[in-house]
Amino acid sequence: MKPPRSLIEIRKLLSSREVDMKTLVEFYLGNIREKKHLNAFIEVFGEEALERADRVQQKIDRGTGGRLAGMVIGLKDNICYKGHYTSASSRSLENFRSIYNATAVDRLLAEDAIIIGRTGCDEFAMGGTNETSYYGPVLNPLDTSRVPGGSSGGSAAAVAADLCLAAIGSDTGGSIRQPASFCGLTGLKPGYGRVSRYGLIAYGSSFDQIGPITHSIQDAALILEVIAGKDEYDSTARSEKVPEYSMLLHSAEGKKDGEPFPRKFAYLKEPLDHPGLDPHIRERTINIIEELRADGFQGEPVSFPYLDYMVPAYYVMATAEASSNLARYDGIHYGHRSENSDNLRSTYVKSRSEGFGTEVKRRIMTGTFVLSTGYYDAYYGKAQKARRLIHEKTMEIFDQYPFIILPTTPRPAFLQGSMGEDPVALYLEDIFTIHANLVGIPAISLPLGKHPEGMPFGLQIMSAGLDETGLLLFSDFMMNRFGSLA
Repeated sequence: MKPPRSLIEIRKLLSSREVDMKTLVEFYLGNIREKKHLNAFIEVFGEEALERADRVQQKIDRGTGGRLAGMVIGLKDNICYKGHYTSASSRSLENFRSIYNATAVDRLLAEDAIIIGRTGCDEFAMGGTNETSYYGPVLNPLDTSRVPGGSSGGSAAAVAADLCLAAIGSDTGGSIRQPASFCGLTGLKPGYGRVSRYGLIAYGSSFDQIGPITHSIQDAALILEVIAGKDEYDSTARSEKVPEYSMLLHSAEGKKDGEPFPRKFAYLKEPLDHPGLDPHIRERTINIIEELRADGFQGEPVSFPYLDYMVPAYYVMATAEASSNLARYDGIHYGHRSENSDNLRSTYVKSRSEGFGTEVKRRIMTGTFVLSTGYYDAYYGKAQKARRLIHEKTMEIFDQYPFIILPTTPRPAFLQGSMGEDPVALYLEDIFTIHANLVGIPAISLPLGKHPEGMPFGLQIMSAGLDETGLLLFSDFMMNRFGSLA
């Protein structure tokens, strides 16, 4: 069976009776067994997925299948699924079984998606390589000597290796878009609050957002349409009506609010001039910009003077939030409890020391430091001010341009273990993706580049506020115009 790359393809196969849902799930389960070495899945829900496939097939036969009937999905290991283990790829939560569904999971299941397993991630979503997982690193299926990106690396690897049609990840500073770029996929981070965070194990509460990793823009749009919207369990979830993204993409004219989406964009000069940017990525990005101009788009260079402040500001605030969110994993309330402790203090110390990996400990300690007496104003307070300036400047650009174009990553997927013991070098890999999280705007990575060494890379587009509609319409145009090279 040829691996399907969109729900539309699957629906055609189902309607022609070439396959049924059970056959489809068996196909993915066979791929998972064959490609077990990738370590993309921590756990596979094989029997459960097959049983659900029978139920979904019956609904399809009756004509009552949901919007996601036919879609087989991988779920990142930091999103709760009732009755299933959810560990955030950490020893601290190794034996935690969720007693409720994340809102996003509830909405996926309600539309007849089949969740085939939980995908690996960096521990507590802290990392950009998928090498910090308690269960071992995930390999990039396009070149197993390289990382798949992180923290949603297992989700991206699973989709790229055809172990499922789509996957759900979370994005705190680029954790959907960077692995999508490294694995030649589409990765969508919705605007902050568009998707409920209820049931997502928190890393940075003012940054985290759930979103899809897919082959196609249409599938990303449909998944977002299903999981987005107001939620009584999350006060940060926005109450605005969720557009019918998938129906809008069916318009041949690519219209937004009855009008063609605006043929106008800005591109940031500083990322393209950055010394750390791979020259081939720079060249491809510039070529796309020039071709868009030739097509009649108005594309203007815009200066963004705060590029070098974004990584420090982000990591001060994100680690501060992490230190607060991870305080609960102490061996007393829940989480790993050390068997080597003999009093209350040693229980706390040893449980957290044994339960957390090196990178998580580093971020907790950094966050505790920047929030401590005497340092709060010097670090956290200044980072908040920098965030406000970054937000104001970005909104100023959006006052004139509906979209901002820039690279997703400074380079394509790098070799496993090549970062060594230098966390700063790894943090700098987020330099182009954290912008959207600091401001809370939608952003997407599109697989529009291929490096001479054979690996794909993404082009990133950002839009204002909650304008995923315009972002998806423009992205659909871009994919049709330039095509996936991955």
